[in-house]
Amino acid sequence: MTAFPCKPAILLALALCAGAAPAQAQSSVADGQKLAFDRGKGNCLTCHVIKGGDLPGTIGPELKDLKAKYPDRNELTAIIFDETKRNPQTMMPPFGRNRILTDQEISAIVDFLQTL
Repeated sequence: MTAFPCKPAILLALALCAGAAPAQAQSSVADGQKLAFDRGKGNCLTCHVIKGGDLPGTIGPELKDLKAKYPDRNELTAIIFDETKRNPQTMMPPFGRNRILTDQEISAIVDFLQTL
């Protein structure tokens, strides 16, 4: 007899949880893209060129290679939350500070942007 008896239900739950992380990550990226391209929510395309986006603006920089430019996701999150802290003259809305986007929505957008 082993010191830690295994129950089939516990093993099944662990197996399901282990497979859920990649699916959740893919879902978060898809949600982030949807928010970034949504003209009524993230509205990133109003100012930025983003691969796969229609009718982009050119006020802001093209959003590409962001994982290389911002290896610390917290920096990119802070930019979306309130870029006026780094650059008081920015045209970018403070999406988090003004509650345009929730923390969860900002996180999903960062997940998406890091795939570009």
